[in-house]
Amino acid sequence: MKLNICHLYPDLLDLYGDRGNILALASRCRWRGIEPIIRQASLGEDLDFMGMDILFLGGGSDREQGLLVQDLMRRERELRNAIENGLVVLGICGGYQMLGKFYQMVGGEKIQGLGILDVWTIAGARRLIGNVVVELNEQVLGVNSKFKTLVGFENHSGKTYLGEGVIPLGKVLFGNGNNGDDHQEGVRYRNVFGTYLHGPLLPKNPHFADLLLELAILRRGTDTRLMKLDDRLEELAHEVMVKRLLKQA
Repeated sequence: MKLNICHLYPDLLDLYGDRGNILALASRCRWRGIEPIIRQASLGEDLDFMGMDILFLGGGSDREQGLLVQDLMRRERELRNAIENGLVVLGICGGYQMLGKFYQMVGGEKIQGLGILDVWTIAGARRLIGNVVVELNEQVLGVNSKFKTLVGFENHSGKTYLGEGVIPLGKVLFGNGNNGDDHQEGVRYRNVFGTYLHGPLLPKNPHFADLLLELAILRRGTDTRLMKLDDRLEELAHEVMVKRLLKQA
């Protein structure tokens, strides 16, 4: 089996080790005998969203977001159709914000987003920085998952709020999350996941990486049971970080 994984705008959206998410997905595929086909695509390049299995957008600056939204807007309908068809998308920080309705800057100017997610972002007066622990929403990961938490690192001034038709990834147990006010972090809509967790996210949360892979395989209409991997070191690192941070809460 092959999985087509696209890293969109890797030259412009790659803050805080975001490329590590692609490396983690590729490795977890190879260890199971799945061949990952990794494609990098930047401004102006042709994209076949329907033919992708997983699409990844990392973090970047406000200026870059404006340029990239303009580039993506030309293919917004194609992207939206692929998402409605089950395309798996992971957007982190700037990539997360771009999928929403708009980003309102300090002076009131709005950078229009793609409007695919019913979320919007307003620039805050301070940066929200530090480690984060999230208790996952059972609707996101499922009740049978061994791990019920995500860990990661956030660094953003934008405060994101969720509208109707989307659900948060989970409840913030430590850190700020979407906006530092409502104790929510991230978003899910169909197979689209948005989050502020850098670090990178997937090596610290292999259970979440496997969820993305399972959803991508399910969209193909094939068996979604992934071969179990020896994740003892990853799981121990995850548990140690959760316990350490929650002691400070």
